[in-house]
Amino acid sequence: MSVYDRPLVMLDFETTGLSPEMGDRITEVAALRIVGGEVTERYVSLVNCGVRVPSFITQLTGITQAMVDGAPPAHQVVPELLDFIGGDVLSAHNASFDEKFLKAEGARYGRSTAHTGLVCSLKLSRRLFPGLASYKLGLLSNQLGIEFRGTAHRAEADAQVAADVLLHAARHLGRTCGIEQVEPALLVSINKVAAAKIPAFLDKYAATVRERRIAAASAAAAAVPA
Repeated sequence: MSVYDRPLVMLDFETTGLSPEMGDRITEVAALRIVGGEVTERYVSLVNCGVRVPSFITQLTGITQAMVDGAPPAHQVVPELLDFIGGDVLSAHNASFDEKFLKAEGARYGRSTAHTGLVCSLKLSRRLFPGLASYKLGLLSNQLGIEFRGTAHRAEADAQVAADVLLHAARHLGRTCGIEQVEPALLVSINKVAAAKIPAFLDKYAATVRERRIAAASAAAAAVPA
């Protein structure tokens, strides 16, 4: 089974709205570190940003004003979250949304992000699994045969199923490209390739992998004393 050769962190925020530029804030966070082929660490917390939780957000997520008011303050959670992510590759489903909130919250406390790459599992799924009826997380996971555990629109449950999608993608790439160790950088590259060009891109990548194996085997054989 193919696994990742370097850690990735799957991130999910629940928020009061869609735009940090308009004053929206985070209400809950889950960050799951994937090492090899499994989730090995978690950072999960409700967040008190001192703001009102709109009623439609409570209806969507189940997160109430009382839950947020009793949660750890943002000035504690945000630095802890950034320290947890560190310099690993970051992933999220619709990653631009979560990254912009991460950067905005960090900036409030004089902290910058340090992740070394960004993988959108939504874009990745569109490219690796074309033709599905929907790429919304719950429907996507069902189409891929991934069990959705927990409650949708809660950070940990969403991050867990998104992490499972990434692990499913590793197995798919292993079969497609004939590799056991999948580089997170490959996912970053796939995100940047137009969907129509993905088959040719993966064929070329697989050919490169085969050439490297042949070269390594030849070098090893040449090093054996006669």
